[in-house]
Order: sequence, then C-alpha cells, then structure tokens
Amino acid sequence: MKINPIYKVRKVAGENIILLQGKTSEDLTRVVAFNDSALLMWNELMGKEFSLDDAVQVLMDNYEVEESVARADAQKWIDNIRENNLLLAE
Repeated sequence: MKINPIYKVRKVAGENIILLQGKTSEDLTRVVAFNDSALLMWNELMGKEFSLDDAVQVLMDNYEVEESVARADAQKWIDNIRENNLLLAE
C-alpha cells in the first residue's frame, strides 16, 4: 500500500490534521487528526510502498512498546487512513 501524496498534514491550532473536501455539496468536509505516533508513521512511510510490518517497525523503532501493541496500533492507523481514502487505489 502507499499513501496518496496529494494529501498533506497541516498543523492548525496545535493539531496535526488533513482536511478532506467533499466532492459535492452533499458531502461534508471531514477532518482527520493525527496524534504524534500517527504523524510519525505518516511521515516515515510517505512516498514508499509499505506493509503492516513496516508500520509496526516504525513504532517499535521509536517507542518502547511490545510488538503486539505496536501491531494493534499500526493496524488501527492503517484502517483509519484506508477508511478515509488516504491510500492510493490498490
């Protein structure tokens, strides 16, 4: 999988966010907010093909966390960015 490079994280009022503009007037603009670990994975994996294992490794390299915890957190992050269409089509 690969993060879609058209999306950029912006810092607004101390929060790391991506604004997702609706395509029609019926779609609402959505905001995806990233905590520090989510932002770290975004920055480390942007521009690269990556897997769940790669995201797990980013967390383990930067935080003192067990692999099972890193794997669960990385999977939640991937699920979130997939649900918000932030990945390139597979």
